[in-house]
Amino acid sequence: MAKQNHKKRLRYSFRRRTPPGTAPGTLVPDPHAPQPQSQCIIFSPKSYRQLDESINDLLSASKDDNQLRWINVDGLGNADVLKKIADRFELHPLAMEDVVNVHQRPKFEDYARHLFLILRMPKLSASEAAEDFGRVKTEQVSLCMGKNFVITFQEMAGDVFEPVRQRLKNDSSRLRAQGPDYLAYALIDSVIDAYFPVLESYGELVEKLEIEVVNEPTPEHMIQIHAVKRDLLTIRRAIWPMRDMLSAMLRDDNAIIQETTKVFLRDCHDHTIQLLDIVETYREITSGLVDVHLSSVSNRMNEVMKILTVIATIFIPLTFIAGVYGMNFDPEVSVWNMPELKWRYGYLAVMLAMAAIAIGLLIWFYVKGWLGKAKTGLPK
Repeated sequence: MAKQNHKKRLRYSFRRRTPPGTAPGTLVPDPHAPQPQSQCIIFSPKSYRQLDESINDLLSASKDDNQLRWINVDGLGNADVLKKIADRFELHPLAMEDVVNVHQRPKFEDYARHLFLILRMPKLSASEAAEDFGRVKTEQVSLCMGKNFVITFQEMAGDVFEPVRQRLKNDSSRLRAQGPDYLAYALIDSVIDAYFPVLESYGELVEKLEIEVVNEPTPEHMIQIHAVKRDLLTIRRAIWPMRDMLSAMLRDDNAIIQETTKVFLRDCHDHTIQLLDIVETYREITSGLVDVHLSSVSNRMNEVMKILTVIATIFIPLTFIAGVYGMNFDPEVSVWNMPELKWRYGYLAVMLAMAAIAIGLLIWFYVKGWLGKAKTGLPK
């Protein structure tokens, strides 16, 4: 049990790989992280080209100021490769340090030569969340945006950017005619929109739990409620800083983010507020489900105790009668020593009297309203 609890605690902890006092900008990647794999898309309003070559080949290719390139790097397990990328695009060392340390919260930094963003991308789809809740995770996505490039760093392969890639292939897409700020907006919007289906699945799950907890509470429901609360807290920790990040981007005055793009960023900001409202609503419901579960269990216990009390009350007079006639008095000794024991129909009369007392008590309890279960459950 102690080992299981230790494994659970690891979900909420992280290990800092650089010791205290290390020089700023030191890159110490996770030794278990996958090796970097890159994909580069070079496009302009009239051209589109996708390169799946090695990172060294991509970095040695000449840069064209008239074309915009999006380089996506999956895997952060090689510090030398990351340094080459940083040197080629003149990325700030502190930004690269944040890229490698993947426990960062979403934020926005202006490094003069480029802008740096950190996002938290959900790694649990809506179907997976509905099947196995209590294990939602987020992945850090680092985004560097310069004059004619956008570089995204991900912890591992697999993301929510496929719709953006498909839009770039379309000659009439707005993405092809805009700058790096609009591409960055599209990537941010994809990450934010990925939370909506996940939260929809949690909404259905919370509704299902609410009905089950009220109607038929079980000990497993309490475990499920706490698992949902943990997942919602994880999602809240990812979305709340992204709202602040977008606010900082809207306030920042730089040459890379155009005023026309800030209109779309305000839409992303509104989406984060909507997500936070949904998360807070679900958190309040799940917090209330704990009290509902305890109340439902208490009500069921009261029903059980009521039935047992009724049974005990019925058997009290019956036990009294049986106890009286179980005494060893001899009617031969005295006329007062239970003369009815010699009556021909004595046994039958006692049994009928006991049955009549039991039935009478049941009728009285029913008239008083002490029998029957109150209908307080929700419709299934």
